Amino acid sequence: MSAPKKVVLAYSGGLDTSIILKWLETEYGCEVVTFTADLGQGEELEPARKKAEMMGVKEIHIEDLREEFVSDFVFPMFRANAVYEGLYLLGTSIARPLISKRLVEIAEATGADAVAHGATGKGNDQVRFELACYALNPDIKVIAPWREWDLTSRTRLLEFAEAHQIPVAKDKRGEAPFSVDANLLHTSSEGKVLEDPAEMAPDYVYQRTDDPVGGPDQPEYIEITFEKGDAVAINGTAKSPATILTELNEYGRKHGIGRLDFVENRFVGMKSRGIYETPGGTILLEAHRGIEQITLDSGAGHLKDSIMPRYAELIYNGFWFSPEREMLQALIDKSQEHVSGTVRVMLFKGMARTVGRWSDHSLYSEAHVTFEDDAGAYDQKDAAGFIQLNALRLKLLAARDRRLKG
Repeated sequence: MSAPKKVVLAYSGGLDTSIILKWLETEYGCEVVTFTADLGQGEELEPARKKAEMMGVKEIHIEDLREEFVSDFVFPMFRANAVYEGLYLLGTSIARPLISKRLVEIAEATGADAVAHGATGKGNDQVRFELACYALNPDIKVIAPWREWDLTSRTRLLEFAEAHQIPVAKDKRGEAPFSVDANLLHTSSEGKVLEDPAEMAPDYVYQRTDDPVGGPDQPEYIEITFEKGDAVAINGTAKSPATILTELNEYGRKHGIGRLDFVENRFVGMKSRGIYETPGGTILLEAHRGIEQITLDSGAGHLKDSIMPRYAELIYNGFWFSPEREMLQALIDKSQEHVSGTVRVMLFKGMARTVGRWSDHSLYSEAHVTFEDDAGAYDQKDAAGFIQLNALRLKLLAARDRRLKG
């Protein structure tokens, strides 16, 4: 790869990406443009601007992408009820395509010929960033310093920082206890004190949820309204997508909802232990399944459930912009045309549980299901023929087996 002349760097303002910024300048002699996205990680982003300015960056992009993140990435994923390996709500995975999209767009707008990220060579994020970038611009150059440089220890990173006058916070002088990724959907904590999967995670790892054991002793009830599979209101008040997720996060925090201690299979081949907190997303998933229960046809729902693991795996592995993910999305979105109505959810000590649901689009017929007189809505005698037809092949199999045994 020829040396880039101008690089757009996904920049957090932290030590690692600040070192990457200076390394790109010294290694390639190129100009660096920084891009910092507000995805609801809960941190002030102005310090990132000041740090970039201090390091001599001329073009600094800081963008609030919270609404786009939830409306165009989180909500489509939740229409699918996407869960990776039965447990993980894909909080880190779903943020990467949006960051990559803006990296490529800023590169085009600023005349940059490359983009760079701070993902390591052991993780999934390098794959997610790069697959997304190449899908959007097949000619873009992607630089992954962690796969190239010789700064292979914390000591060498700190030495590089000091040699280039990069400020190092005091708490970065030692080994960080764990690594954190955060956005509006979740927080992810990995490494260091969490690397032994046999050891219980320390309480201080949890940042977005209160301990459910010490939570309120009385349950709290909220109502979430959906239109075509997307949440549009809480307790009857319409809100924007990002505002809804923010408010659900607060409900989830208070009741300790959405904690997950998970050993997952990374795309690159190794197993990894992580502590995830997805308070609002856990409530949202429960509520969405609740409204689907009365509005989604059984055939459509079962088909949708059967493709969900494949859809979730595509997102986890970085294939958001692939044709197969888009094909599955079209199927999923078709299924959501009548997924509208309201769900009442009980929140209590780490649990979110649907306790009521209603909709003008409901397929639930009390006349058909009642144990009382159904006034002729359903003829129970019809079930006899239904059973006989479905039993026919089983009876033929059993008859053959008995004949062969005899």
